[in-house]
Amino acid sequence: MSLVEVILIAIGLAMDAFGVSVSKGLMLTEKETHKKVILPLLFGIFQMLMPIIGWAIGVQFADTIAAYDHWIILVLLSYLGITMIRNSFDDTEDQEITTGWGEMLMLSIATSVDAMAVGITFAFLSVNVVYASSIIGIITFFISLVGIYAGRLLGNFFKSRAEMIGGIILLLIGVKILFQHLGYIS
Repeated sequence: MSLVEVILIAIGLAMDAFGVSVSKGLMLTEKETHKKVILPLLFGIFQMLMPIIGWAIGVQFADTIAAYDHWIILVLLSYLGITMIRNSFDDTEDQEITTGWGEMLMLSIATSVDAMAVGITFAFLSVNVVYASSIIGIITFFISLVGIYAGRLLGNFFKSRAEMIGGIILLLIGVKILFQHLGYIS
């Protein structure tokens, strides 16, 4: 597998993390400035680790993972999205929306499940899995970092409903992944 192919795979895998980053960038407060880097870093780390885990699992579980990974992603992103939408209707003026560590880890796992499936395919190919996974992680980090700041810029325009918009984005990403895996969209 060539470097260009690995980069293209990395960009494709990073798109879900980018979408989630935009939605979280909409909501991060000034007190959470450090999370503007930590969240993309977690996305990059999980996108790097999941292909290695997938590669280690190998062929015997390929069909099992492919059969339900989209449902796991849908449930995780839907839960987070619905929670964000519900919280957006809370009229408490002094409510501070924070992104906790548990939520960041859950998002990192949800956006990297596809990377595990890619890792399984690496087991069939002539690929240096550590090298390819490192490239995937680095590209995901930078794309997610751009997403956080793009969301932050959008947040200046949509402050009052930023959490609702973020929740809707997460739901749409989950549904898109489900429809892709079910073959309704390519």
